[in-house]
Amino acid sequence: MGIAETVAQVKSGAVKADFLFEQKLALIASRYTEIHAFNHVMADEARAAAVAVDEAVARGDDPGPLAGVTVALKDNMCTRGVPTTCSSKILEGWRPPYDGTVVSTLKTSGAIAIGKTNLDEFAMGSSTENSAFGPTRNPLDTNRVPGGSSGGSAASVAAGFSDVALGSDTGGSIRQPAALCGVVGVKPTYGYVSRYGLVAFASSLDQIGPFTTSVADAALMLDVIGGHDPLDSTSIPQAHPSLVDVLGQGVEGLRIGRITDLPEGADPDVQERLEVAFDALRAQGATIVDVQVPAFTFGLTAYYLIAPAEASSNLARYDGVRYGLRVEAADTNAMYGATREAGFGDEVKRRIMLGTYALSAGYYDAYYGKALKVRRLIHDDFDRAYQQADVLLTPTSPSVAFEIGSKGDNPLAMYLCDTYTIPTNLAGHPGMSVPYGTGAHGLPVGVQVLAGTLQEPTMFRVAASLERSLA
Repeated sequence: MGIAETVAQVKSGAVKADFLFEQKLALIASRYTEIHAFNHVMADEARAAAVAVDEAVARGDDPGPLAGVTVALKDNMCTRGVPTTCSSKILEGWRPPYDGTVVSTLKTSGAIAIGKTNLDEFAMGSSTENSAFGPTRNPLDTNRVPGGSSGGSAASVAAGFSDVALGSDTGGSIRQPAALCGVVGVKPTYGYVSRYGLVAFASSLDQIGPFTTSVADAALMLDVIGGHDPLDSTSIPQAHPSLVDVLGQGVEGLRIGRITDLPEGADPDVQERLEVAFDALRAQGATIVDVQVPAFTFGLTAYYLIAPAEASSNLARYDGVRYGLRVEAADTNAMYGATREAGFGDEVKRRIMLGTYALSAGYYDAYYGKALKVRRLIHDDFDRAYQQADVLLTPTSPSVAFEIGSKGDNPLAMYLCDTYTIPTNLAGHPGMSVPYGTGAHGLPVGVQVLAGTLQEPTMFRVAASLERSLA
């Protein structure tokens, strides 16, 4: 049942929001330890929200466009009075005094926030193995990762723990886990959804987006949470057209771009599903065109200078003084060092050091400055490609879900998981992963649909057509 149907049934009184919530809560309890999708289940808060929706319906009031829909929130989104940890020991005991904008929007829309999901610490990772609270497991095969960094959110939707979930995408952290868990994941245009209340990793790259079981559900979620927010200086100051309204328009006459100089590395089973996707769109009236994005191949290199540099600045605030973990020491400087040593995990420390080095005197121009120039090249190459094609199709992940522990000792191998997702973040463009059949071991394969700035309507038309081709 899609979330539009859920909303219709709740609003009509045919089913109670509280009943739907209790069903989800029971399912979470049955697999809580096995999957470890959540850091914190908001049982009391969610039950109260569900009862409020039912009371609004009984009064004849409109409970909102997401009435009764259960939503899991990545644990880097501020929720007032609820632990928000970013899966890091350094935020131990912190309960935000305010809600992030997306959290507030969900509350007023009648959605039921059911819990805070596990993630790679401070959203740094591609497998959700970097959490201070232990890894999340893929519900489809618990010996394998769910992807990352939003692995808990992807697993929640894949396991049926929540109708939908929200994640954040800095270099693929929504799309890659969506592909590995067989769900839909969307990174909208930078500024499409407010980042106010999202704990920052890399501020020029972070973007919030949904995980859902269908393209239609993703469209409805973005229609609700998207839009201008004066509390976010990077929020796009204009209204967005309805994405739900375009889903049935098909792809007749659209140009679908095949990137001929795409970096190699995708497994044969993944590449095969991509070719099937091209064939399906061609059969529905689209034209397949060859394009080049020469700077695509430099995305990984530029990202791992820009993102750590911004992270080293953003994470400087976690010093044991104002909130979170504090390790007592002989003097203030010793306390800073001891707190950060105990509070941050290995991957976060690695990226802080890398970013600090890239920004240091004597190396700024050689590393960070040059990476910014490469970022501009990537943006410009994409713009030229979108003059020839309306959307581009690539693999989302180079492989299906891999086994837990198989890449933990090789950071570069883990970073390569984001080869196909990172360039879109650097350009600020939208992208989404659509589950498109299975590959090795019967595990899901995701096809990535990319589009230009604010071209979400076209992107969703293509995604919906891909989804229908499998029906």
